[in-house]
Amino acid sequence: MNATIGKRIRKYREDKGISQEELAEKLHISRSTYQRIENGETNSWVNHIENICTSLDVNMEDILKPEEGYVQVNNNSDSSNSPSDNGIGLIQNQTNNYSTSEKLIEQYEERIKELKELVEYWKSKAEDSK
Repeated sequence: MNATIGKRIRKYREDKGISQEELAEKLHISRSTYQRIENGETNSWVNHIENICTSLDVNMEDILKPEEGYVQVNNNSDSSNSPSDNGIGLIQNQTNNYSTSEKLIEQYEERIKELKELVEYWKSKAEDSK
């Protein structure tokens, strides 16, 4: 997932004509940290997603949309029924939002686990130096 998110962020950044260095400065991170986000080497994009979207003037959903498993419903049976009339558009949006939320939760849980491991590492280092 990180690679997909990174590719989308890169695409939107390049479309806007913004360099990695410029966007990294806007996010208050190093260019190398930003580069790892685009390369899918880290999930720290989760910490910066709102600022990334604001800086690139893009909706969060465009970056976080599901990569697979999304089923599009076509309404070809009757031209008088629009998605707003029969609720299909609403159902699709709710499904997308649920899927996006689930993925974000997974990313946050993964990041929390990494941070806990880092805290334990530094605690052990501090105890070893006593």
